Amino acid sequence: MESIQAVRGMNDILPGQIEWWQKVERLAREVLENFGYREIRTPVVEKLELFSRGIGESTDIVEKEMYAFADRKGERLALRPEATASVVRAYIQHNLQADPITQKFFCLGPMFRHERPQKGRYRQFHQIDAEAFGSDDPMLDAEIMYMLRILLERLGLTGVVLHINSLGCPECRKTYRNVLREYLLKQADAFCPDCLRRRDLNPLRVFDCKVERCQSLLEAAPMLLDSICSDCAAHFDKVKIYLDGLQTSHVINPRMVRGLDYYTRTAFEVVTDQLGAQNAVGGGGRYNGLVRDLGGPDLPGIGFAVGMERLILLLQQGQEAQRRMPKVFLAALGDSARHKGFFLTQELRTLGIETEMDYEGRSLKSQMRRADRLNVGHVLIMGEDELAAGRIQLRDMNSKEQFLVPVEKAIEMLKESYLKTIRQDFFP
Repeated sequence: MESIQAVRGMNDILPGQIEWWQKVERLAREVLENFGYREIRTPVVEKLELFSRGIGESTDIVEKEMYAFADRKGERLALRPEATASVVRAYIQHNLQADPITQKFFCLGPMFRHERPQKGRYRQFHQIDAEAFGSDDPMLDAEIMYMLRILLERLGLTGVVLHINSLGCPECRKTYRNVLREYLLKQADAFCPDCLRRRDLNPLRVFDCKVERCQSLLEAAPMLLDSICSDCAAHFDKVKIYLDGLQTSHVINPRMVRGLDYYTRTAFEVVTDQLGAQNAVGGGGRYNGLVRDLGGPDLPGIGFAVGMERLILLLQQGQEAQRRMPKVFLAALGDSARHKGFFLTQELRTLGIETEMDYEGRSLKSQMRRADRLNVGHVLIMGEDELAAGRIQLRDMNSKEQFLVPVEKAIEMLKESYLKTIRQDFFP
């Protein structure tokens, strides 16, 4: 019978790989919490309308990439393709704006888009997402980009560049849409059918086109940054001043248009030259009308998302994963010793000391070889004679010294060696 394989573009994360994920998640929580963000978890399945209203009907995500389906009662649902709309929905539904403390949130988890899998881009992918509500101050724009920079630095990433742009307000974009539409009309015969359709629905979406000929034509298109109003220009100038004050280098990219319709004013991406065509590690921006458009109060918002797969690809190029290995191995000889050793192993694990033992009744030589492969710090050796005397052999695998000590004494010595380290590892 043929074996069943995972769905294309949806990957298992195996031991030996998961350590990278754990490192990224641990550091992300640490950095985001230091900046006042609190974790939130939303369902992976939402009503389809949430994304069609929030992201935009004419975006590639809604038109082409979303996993949408009807349940048994005919309700239209979707696997979440991004996190912001879900966090905003939860923010409104649970009246979180009434709590003055909970205005900053983050979440970690899987997203889903049906697109061609390639390096760093999968159909199930994972994001670190941060969202802040209630302030339109450019200080917050600079702070959230600074926070992203600190996160990437803490992870040890190098060679990434922050690109920023202003997408203006809805009034700015009305003017720009007309200017851009005129440019597209003059070049109508040269653009692909998708771009011609988008020209009438939402001209800004032509910048999502991946056709090389269209991208070449768009290089000469008018720039949105030249059309923003004085208020948006002043806001963008202050963002740049605060970024400079935070010593956060950046590049102004006037042709950067984020792929979601809800963005207003500040937009940003972190890019790298180390991932080929998929060069964006993460990005985000302001979405000052999104909370209102999804049925909540008219409050501004800003956020970002970072792709974990791409982060980990970059980390793997320059580092080795720190795989968690047991600290202690228990080698038991004889049925009675294995019985006692089993309970002793569980006791050590309960204390927080990573411990492994042999369940197969192998020879001492075989068990010691396994302890060597596991690179443990100590081995506990228990035979029938030690068991009868209530003692155990404690072998230091670094110094090769070995002591015959009471079982309780061995436990105390291992606690002294490992519990402080364990706490630092798990509770930074």
